[in-house]
Amino acid sequence: MKTRVKEISEELKLVISGKTVDAVLPPLLFAVVNSRYQLTVASIMAIALALLLAIIRLARKQPLRYAMGGLVGVMFASAIAYFSNNAANYYLPKIMSSAMFVLAALVSLIMGKPMAALTSHLTRGWDLEWYWRKDVKPAYQEVTIIWLLFFLMRLALQVILFRRGDVAELAWTNTLLGLPFTLAGLILSYLYGIWRLRNLKGPSVEEHREGKQQPWEGQTRGF
Repeated sequence: MKTRVKEISEELKLVISGKTVDAVLPPLLFAVVNSRYQLTVASIMAIALALLLAIIRLARKQPLRYAMGGLVGVMFASAIAYFSNNAANYYLPKIMSSAMFVLAALVSLIMGKPMAALTSHLTRGWDLEWYWRKDVKPAYQEVTIIWLLFFLMRLALQVILFRRGDVAELAWTNTLLGLPFTLAGLILSYLYGIWRLRNLKGPSVEEHREGKQQPWEGQTRGF
């Protein structure tokens, strides 16, 4: 059990960084400040926090891609909210992002190139040919379906709350459906994916690369 927990922890580090705080804190600050002060103050505070986080990363000589991505996102969202004079519009980019994920997952399934396989390839650099094997591909198709259902659920909730115009609910819902649900989804995807690959009885990445013949040990770690 301890070995499996350690394995999952190491796998999550490949795709989730502690630097996700850069994308989480500014929107929460926006919601809190907007509930007590004007929209302009909330926008300025959120941008200032995102900028401060970027400066901290720079001072610590850490990669800026997370902080800069968060800063650009906050500035864009704040601009939409400010110029439309509607605080709820701050979360429009997140709703659009969810819609794009739904579309991408759906298109990838229709085209027979499941998003989970493409994401794994980009993260790990494994041979694409391995993912498209008949004794491997079904695992990634099924995980992509799980992702699609999650994205659809998140999009539906975001749209419902957006129509209500409740900024506080939007903030907390986007936060909870962000990092916490992403972590839960990744753990579920990993455990199911490894189990499914084992049942499909295909070769591991290394066995495929080396052209080994059956019987195969199969993929025992990494998805």
